[in-house]
Amino acid sequence: MVPLRIGLLGLGTVGQGVVRVARRNAEEIARRAGREVVITAASARDPARPRDCDLDGIRIEADPMAVVQAGDVDVVVELIGGVEPAGALLRAAVDAGKPVVTANKALIAEGGNAIFEAAAAAGVPVAFEAAVAGGIPIIKALREGLAGNRIDAVVGIINGTGNYILTRMQDEGIAFDDVLAEAQRLGYAEADPSFDVDGVDAAHKLTILAAIAFGMPLAFDAVTCEGIRGITNHDIELARQLGYRIKHLGIAKRRGDAVELRVQPTLLPETELLAKVDGVLNAVVISGDAVGDTGYFGPGAGGDATASAVWSDIIDIARDTQGGARVPALSAHPEGIRALPVRPIAETRSSHYLRLQVADEAGVLRAITSILADHDISVEAIYQREPRGDQDAVIAMITSVVRESQIIEATDAIAALPIARGPVNRLRVEHPGD
Repeated sequence: MVPLRIGLLGLGTVGQGVVRVARRNAEEIARRAGREVVITAASARDPARPRDCDLDGIRIEADPMAVVQAGDVDVVVELIGGVEPAGALLRAAVDAGKPVVTANKALIAEGGNAIFEAAAAAGVPVAFEAAVAGGIPIIKALREGLAGNRIDAVVGIINGTGNYILTRMQDEGIAFDDVLAEAQRLGYAEADPSFDVDGVDAAHKLTILAAIAFGMPLAFDAVTCEGIRGITNHDIELARQLGYRIKHLGIAKRRGDAVELRVQPTLLPETELLAKVDGVLNAVVISGDAVGDTGYFGPGAGGDATASAVWSDIIDIARDTQGGARVPALSAHPEGIRALPVRPIAETRSSHYLRLQVADEAGVLRAITSILADHDISVEAIYQREPRGDQDAVIAMITSVVRESQIIEATDAIAALPIARGPVNRLRVEHPGD
């Protein structure tokens, strides 16, 4: 049987990883794919630059469209990133009847609905396992392994940079700005880190996971997105005193006929699996009605780890070309995809962590709890740090489960008290599986 010929768009960290895995595991790949799979061409902005992989026998083009249109390329693997020009290249491949593998979460999250429609019309697959959680096969787990379940929730740490920053703050007491600078030096964070620390990267990934989990169209614009810039070492220490750790989570939950889609810094009980996942690692917990809670843990980025996911898609395509079963992109067949309303954040319900800086006076706690009671909010746990010298008092508390609009009204009223020293710092508290 003739080999399946691959064209790579991009020879960065992941592209080089794809080549290394191809060289190292060629025999295993052929056994699993049912035919030999070879990389015939690749594109790179600087074809002459030395790279950490064996490019012998691979034609290097400066123009990625030349790879897409090449007669000796059967499958296009897009590893450029960003919405454009990657989108135009992907669409050109689909129009040419060539299957596509991509690691591009932004492109899938923001333009995937149209891409999948065009691919279905052309009769070619678009595979994207590497777009979420790097080397963790989370998309296959959702789309295939858990296909018989009604998925009720997907909750996870899906951005390694943010997790690294919070871990260093937690373990070493280093301030956010200093850890961010360190992450940039180590290559974990970009020069412009906003996609990571403001939650956009996680929102792209959550969009994809939610669409597969709930059988709904991709809905990136409906995700409530909050970053970690406002997290202080003070919050981390107070959370620890209360028995929690702060993690930056992507949360997708089914609530009746609607869903919740949010990316947010969250307090987790320190006994929870996700609370124990540190550094640049990713982890996802999926709740299904038949299986219960299942957890997935591993490297969320890195050249060879992400290349592992790319190769799983390439092998699936090789099997498909020999009469294997094709799995729908978003798990459900197109006629089964149904739009679901996304619940506004003001209507969501959760416990909350509150940090208040207040005057060291008699009756302060009574005034605060009175306002909370007026809004039907009870206090589940409280920690008070005694003031030193002429400093103000600091109070941290965990509330009962309440509607978001309730807690906003209550904390606004508390901040307006004469005893308050500034706004109330508030974070949501999550109990995966609830």
